[in-house]
Amino acid sequence: MNNIKTLFIAAAITAFGSTAFAAGEMSDAEVRKIDKEQGKLTLKHGPIKNLDMPPMTMVFVVKDKAMLDKVKAGDKVKFKAADEGGKMTVTELEAVR
Repeated sequence: MNNIKTLFIAAAITAFGSTAFAAGEMSDAEVRKIDKEQGKLTLKHGPIKNLDMPPMTMVFVVKDKAMLDKVKAGDKVKFKAADEGGKMTVTELEAVR
């Protein structure tokens, strides 16, 4: 029974491990526009691996509006994004210094 459990766990790690790793990667972007009132951020971004998204410029909502106080238009940033209920959401954001 332990062998079956071990094989199942190994298979799960193999199947989901690369997805979890990709979700942990930050993507590069440039801030184009900030809408603090609506909690939105326009980014010209590179590939977002965990969302299988090519480089483009698009609007994201932010998980926490306080993130918007840390950046301004023109800043280079690194960020993580997720599809939360059909909304592309920035979950982490840091300015590149």
